[in-house]
Amino acid sequence: MLKIVLLGAPGSGKGTQSAKLVEEYGVPQISTGDLLRTAVADQTELGLKAKTAMDAGELVSDDIVVGMIRERLNQPDTENGFILDGFPRSEAQAETLDELLGELDRPLQCVVHLKVDNEEIVQRLMARGRADDNEETIRNRLSVYQEQTQPLVAYYEQQGLLKPVAGVGTVDEIYARIKAALADV
Repeated sequence: MLKIVLLGAPGSGKGTQSAKLVEEYGVPQISTGDLLRTAVADQTELGLKAKTAMDAGELVSDDIVVGMIRERLNQPDTENGFILDGFPRSEAQAETLDELLGELDRPLQCVVHLKVDNEEIVQRLMARGRADDNEETIRNRLSVYQEQTQPLVAYYEQQGLLKPVAGVGTVDEIYARIKAALADV
């Protein structure tokens, strides 16, 4: 049983660590990006609403994203837990998530916050070599992420759910730290 949120900046290693947690705990990783892409491709009601927003260059509204999270958490493979990745992104979303998980009687156990120094992230993302990963773009994404995430970190800290984990070192070293953080939940 594992019910967590994985927080971390782009390039912090969330995807890599999620995959290891999924393998060990047998719970699904729920990524809002994946949910959005699937809903748009499947042309679900929420997917069509999301596509309209994305085509207009707007952010997909909280009610659409929360609706997708709600649908996903009602699927049977989440009964033993889940790893939320990319959601929540704001304090308002966190409060909505708390309400939703309260309705489902599956409260969060903890929020693992992968902490990586900005310079390390810039180096990692530059090394990935994606077309949209130039230094200016990366630094801008990090700045936006930190602006959005600070209130979220404070919110979960106040609830006693935040588990900061140093996201540097080998994949296995970082995973061992995550496991240690999860040991007392």
